Amino acid sequence: MYSETMTSATVLLGYQQRIDQIEALLAHLQMRQGTTVAVLVLAVVTTAAFCFLAFSRRAMPIWYPPLPLSAALISLRKYTRQQLQISRFIRLRRFYAGGVERLEERWVGNGISGQEFEVPDHVYAADLSLFGHGSLFERLCTARTHLGCERLASYLQEPARFAEIRQRQAAVRELTGRTDLREKVALLGRYDFEQSRWQTFAEWLDSPPAGFASWLGPAALASSVVVGALSAAIMLKPSIWPALLPIILPIAVSNAVAGLSLRKRVRRVLKASAPVASEITIIREGLELLAGERFVTPKLVTLTTRAAPAGAVIRLLKPWFMILRERTKDWFYLPSLWLLLGTQSALAIESWRLRYRGSLRQWLDAWAEFEALNSLACYAHENPEDSWAELDDKSAHFSAEGLGHPLMARDTCVRNDVSLGDAYGFCVLSGSNMSGKSTLLRSIGLAAVLAFAGAPVRARSLRLAVMRIGASISVVDSLRDGKSKFLGEVQRLREMLQLSADGPVLFLVDEIFSGTNSPDRRAAADAVARTLAARGAIGVISTRDIALAAIAAHGGTNLHMRSRDGADNPLDFDYRLKPGVTTESNALAIARMVGVPI
Repeated sequence: MYSETMTSATVLLGYQQRIDQIEALLAHLQMRQGTTVAVLVLAVVTTAAFCFLAFSRRAMPIWYPPLPLSAALISLRKYTRQQLQISRFIRLRRFYAGGVERLEERWVGNGISGQEFEVPDHVYAADLSLFGHGSLFERLCTARTHLGCERLASYLQEPARFAEIRQRQAAVRELTGRTDLREKVALLGRYDFEQSRWQTFAEWLDSPPAGFASWLGPAALASSVVVGALSAAIMLKPSIWPALLPIILPIAVSNAVAGLSLRKRVRRVLKASAPVASEITIIREGLELLAGERFVTPKLVTLTTRAAPAGAVIRLLKPWFMILRERTKDWFYLPSLWLLLGTQSALAIESWRLRYRGSLRQWLDAWAEFEALNSLACYAHENPEDSWAELDDKSAHFSAEGLGHPLMARDTCVRNDVSLGDAYGFCVLSGSNMSGKSTLLRSIGLAAVLAFAGAPVRARSLRLAVMRIGASISVVDSLRDGKSKFLGEVQRLREMLQLSADGPVLFLVDEIFSGTNSPDRRAAADAVARTLAARGAIGVISTRDIALAAIAAHGGTNLHMRSRDGADNPLDFDYRLKPGVTTESNALAIARMVGVPI
């Protein structure tokens, strides 16, 4: 049973102990495999010796060689099973090693960056470092399949309603202590590199029908059964082939004609099905695993119900995909042509696709949803000190105690209390370079993103309303788009204003209008702050320009960050929020520090 009194150190210790158990099991299994190999080698050598003696010297009965041969076959089968077990233990060790890296703050660059999932020109994804090297996605994502990764990315970028967020949060809390289930998910498929992509299935499901007549499948199956049975009879008793030839020849010719006439459509179906054949196994295993679980929370119960019929139905494709995989191999090529197996596979696969494509979409969606929730649950398990946000659907507000940045190490993360929407709607955050303003803005934004995804947040407590998020923190010049930083920032602020017209918004603006002159900057910032405040939006506007402190008059307040009190070093920051407007600047100090003669 999972205990909410656990700490990340406890989780780390549990992971390390599990790795020790796995390594002990691996060592024992490898030792047993060594014995199996020795028996196998001895059996093969003995079989070879017995064969030589039995057939060349007639020194012993002819039935002696099968004895060591049987031992060799049994040993070979045992070796194969042991190798599969060893592979699974190695994968499991790698799974827990990744957890240790995350808990020891060595995870950057070792996970999935998720860069491919970022929506271009998203209103906050790049500003909050949701994707890329050292991103939130890299920290969160432990999904086994590409489908799960994609759904997790949508959790972080797409707004959700209050009821949906509450259901996500409940599901994640139930999954948090299920390390055993995460082990099973990590071991899905035979190899780690096996994947399942939504695009693979979407292209297959959306492809136009091949136009096969409904009677072709049963007819092809019946004719192939007859040809196969007659061919087997001839092989067992060659003397009857003249009698059977008049029967088998017309059927074989009919098969050949049918195969040639359908060849183009069959090839198209088989070509479209080939990628699915290599990716559907892990989905089937995952859906069977999900269907076998018993959950309490409504969202997870719904997912298991949706997944329940998937395993048996998807298994219907297994023999046809196996034929599809083997038919091009030398040993199987001629029998495949003779029995029309390629055509039969195409007919069966196409029939399945047309019948179940709607259901398959739902099953894929259920699996993707589960994997996203399971990734967030893994994060919750590894960060038990984090708190669960209290959400409501009232007017915009954000109140956090001990708020920190979730991508920073716990021992270096400075925490602040932040309250927006209660005493004041927004704050103008002033401070000199490197004082921590941008980090605080990202901490606020990431806390909201995690809360809306259903995950715990890096804070002692957090109360917030369900809101849209808008951020302008990392907007830069774009040579490709022919767009200056100032123009990019203006467009981003326009998006925030549009969002605020439709409902509650949390806005985070770093160095507002820094790309223009001071008078224009003051006038534009004043207009934006006034409009956002009038629409009930809450947020933070940071600046190094203390002249902008006056815009707080529109229902906001002034806060600042500066160096430690009484310190002579203007770069010695404590990264703490303080009331009022900053009175210090460190631009000249930084210039002197890097050698500029000022």
